[in-house]
Amino acid sequence: MLTVHSENELQLTADVLVIGGGPAAAWAAWAAASQDAKVIIVDKGFLGTSGAAAASGNGIMAPSPENWDKVLSERYRVGKNLANSRWIERVIEKTWLSLPLVESWGYHFPKEDGESVRQSYYGPEYMRVLRKNLLRVGVQILDQSPALELLLADDGSVAGARGVQRQHHRTYTVRAGAVVLANGGCAFLSKALGCNTNTGDGLLMAVEAGGELSSMEASNHYAISTAFNATVTRGVPFGWASYSDEAGNDLGGYINGRRDPSFLPNALLKGPVYARLDRATPEVKAVIEKSHFIAFLPYTKAGIDPYTERVPVTLVLEGTVRGTGGIRIVNDDCATKVPGLYAAGDAASREFLAGLASGGGGPNAAWAISTGQWAGVGAADFAKSLGAHANERVARPAGKVGLRSATLGKTPSPLAGCSPSSPSPTSETFDSEAIVRGVQAQMLPLEKNYLRSEQGLLDSLAKLETLWQQVQENPKQDTVRDVEFSRRAAALTAVARWAYFSALHRTETRSEHIRIDYPETDPNQRYYQATGGLDKLWVRRDWITDAIATPPVITTQTTPTVSKL
Repeated sequence: MLTVHSENELQLTADVLVIGGGPAAAWAAWAAASQDAKVIIVDKGFLGTSGAAAASGNGIMAPSPENWDKVLSERYRVGKNLANSRWIERVIEKTWLSLPLVESWGYHFPKEDGESVRQSYYGPEYMRVLRKNLLRVGVQILDQSPALELLLADDGSVAGARGVQRQHHRTYTVRAGAVVLANGGCAFLSKALGCNTNTGDGLLMAVEAGGELSSMEASNHYAISTAFNATVTRGVPFGWASYSDEAGNDLGGYINGRRDPSFLPNALLKGPVYARLDRATPEVKAVIEKSHFIAFLPYTKAGIDPYTERVPVTLVLEGTVRGTGGIRIVNDDCATKVPGLYAAGDAASREFLAGLASGGGGPNAAWAISTGQWAGVGAADFAKSLGAHANERVARPAGKVGLRSATLGKTPSPLAGCSPSSPSPTSETFDSEAIVRGVQAQMLPLEKNYLRSEQGLLDSLAKLETLWQQVQENPKQDTVRDVEFSRRAAALTAVARWAYFSALHRTETRSEHIRIDYPETDPNQRYYQATGGLDKLWVRRDWITDAIATPPVITTQTTPTVSKL
């Protein structure tokens, strides 16, 4: 890898650039390196400690082969005729075959009767092992180096990316034959544990480069947390909880012996809700305290016994992190519509695995392991196909909003190759923090994002459109952190617009997408919704022609549907 240093910019070259720092990114970098590709991975935080996976433990959808059919059938059922059986089977098989590798790299799964039980992982140790393995195979890691825009060659293919290095207070450019976007979904800075690095940056970069998104209406996953420390969103312990209102009245919530998933959101809309884990047996307590220990830390810190005392609970938005929507992938290698650009993990749409339902923990972990590898190999093959002079291609930056003013056109930008500098004194910069608060005001409330209606969506879209116009203005660029925060505000606004625009056009209730004005699931709406656009949004239906084996057909784009705006 060629390295050129200057005081204000770092210039690197590689075959494959991986953007992200979680499991999907780590698996993608390893897979590409295994194809003898030169790989650089850039992370917004420190690869190994940042992101949702590193913050706690997680299950893995990796059943033993004799249970594959059972798990596949259940996942397809949960997907409500929008999941794809062939993809579910691919994910299960790839994950099962991959976990022994983690063990060979030094991770210690628990054992029963001398056999490894590879059904979950302890996040900090899992990510430490993945990082150590990347260094072992020669992957170059740039920590504290968020990527902010892609580079495009003249033929429209991806040619690398640019970003900033916080600790060195400089910009960087990585020229690469292919790029994997594995930098997570979007939780809208809701403070869900490990999710504040997930601000939709990859989705914005993909669309700017010419890519598409899909199933963005499935972007409203909420997770339960204690209200006095609304960050730890581990819901398993609450499966043994009883719920009551402020006066102590039992809220029930059961239908045919099973708790209705909409019970808690609807109860919270009426007033405070309290939970007590009084249904847990001693055997259950031993298991959940070990496997979900982090969920009990807030109780310990507050001196609360959750089995005997009531605690206030709330719901925290996790958006597409545990939702489904993301970058649309178009083949088995997790390629996008843009040549040389691949997507994996939370950044990619999980519609093939989950439909519009949440993948929860285990399926999403398996998705990261499998799509990371497929994307890494696909990117390595593409880079090799370009030949030895791939990084000599003429390339231009694709980034726009939040980096360069659409109105002035000549705003100095650190990502244009110059050092951070202040904008013209005659031009005001937009307030990134105010933009974020404006987006959150539309995305976080249950009454807006959980219970959706045409009028509510239109009202929110109108407010988000105003914010979008504001981030078109002059971004603040006094420091590299200013650049990062301006871009982050733009990404959050963009993702919110795509999510609600897509939700507006799916006129039914299906899985986590709830329309109170269309409360039934419509059997005639068996399609995915592709979406995209920057200033002018569009939605296209991608019909599912075979419920069992065939991935959705990539159809020709029709005229964008924008009549609602």
